[in-house]
Order: sequence, then structure tokens, then C-alpha cells
Amino acid sequence: MTYDDLRLDAGLRLDLLVDECVVVELKAVEKMLPVFDAQILTYLKLSGHRLGFLINFNVPLIKDGIKRLIL
Repeated sequence: MTYDDLRLDAGLRLDLLVDECVVVELKAVEKMLPVFDAQILTYLKLSGHRLGFLINFNVPLIKDGIKRLIL
């Protein structure tokens, strides 16, 4: 990733980038933690994208496991 014209080789990897504009982070966890929000917000800032979805598949209804984040 590039941030302020610096190349970062920190091992940050997006799970999905949809249509070159939406960052998607996938999880399958018992409980969503604030660190997951921070993770996707970091991906958004570093990638220059504004819209992200955090999706947890470990829920009875998938609609309950989707969180939308916007910068």
C-alpha cells in the first residue's frame, strides 16, 4: 500500500475490493470487537477508498452481521 507517497510493506491485505471502490473485510467470529472497525478504517485511509463493509458470517441472520463504514 502507499500512504503519503511512501510504500508500506506492512503485510496489510484487503479481503475484497469490489469494483475498485468498496473495501470488504470478512470475519467469522463470536463477537465483533472494536479492533475490527479500526482495521477496516485503516484499510480505507491507506487505500484512499471511502466505503467499506465489515461482514461477520458467524451470525444466525447475515443482515445482523453486516456493518457499513464510510470515511
